[in-house]
Amino acid sequence: MDNDTPAHTNLESQVDALAMLMLQIADNRDKAAFGQLFQHFMPKIRAFGLQRLNQQGLAMDLVQETMTSVWTKAHLYNAEKGAVTTWVFTIMRNQCFDMLRRVQHNREDTFGDDIWPLCDATSEYDIQPDHKLTAQLLKHLDALPLAQKQVVQGIYMQELTQQELADALKVPIGTIKSRLRLGLEKLKSFLEIHND
Repeated sequence: MDNDTPAHTNLESQVDALAMLMLQIADNRDKAAFGQLFQHFMPKIRAFGLQRLNQQGLAMDLVQETMTSVWTKAHLYNAEKGAVTTWVFTIMRNQCFDMLRRVQHNREDTFGDDIWPLCDATSEYDIQPDHKLTAQLLKHLDALPLAQKQVVQGIYMQELTQQELADALKVPIGTIKSRLRLGLEKLKSFLEIHND
């Protein structure tokens, strides 16, 4: 293929544009440049996250964590070592591996779905104890501190992502993660006490 074809020239100009955005972020902490970079990579990272993590919320967390790293590590990008795309996707893959490890080791993700009953399964085949379990959980949900209760309800009943909840409550996403973990641990302990 001739190097002067429109497709090749277009690709080359896109690569140059991404490199210029990275330089503006690294040198000037340029938020507008970061916004453009974010818009370019967000759909790609989200698609990768959905494929690997199988959850919309986790895919959006991957976008946030990857792009936060891009922002904070922009000064480490070296155009001589590779394209911006390669650099960002390397960060994305590393973040994804970290998230998968956390999901496997973090009990909040493994027992969260186990202890929360399927509230929306309302078929005629529902087993009666599930309704008792739902009532028990709802009773214990009221016993949680307000901050933890809001997060557990937001994630499991309103099906918001952690980022959506952080935005709605105007707190950092790390705070949401902590409140969720603490709330789920308390609910689990309530259930263990009452079901032993």
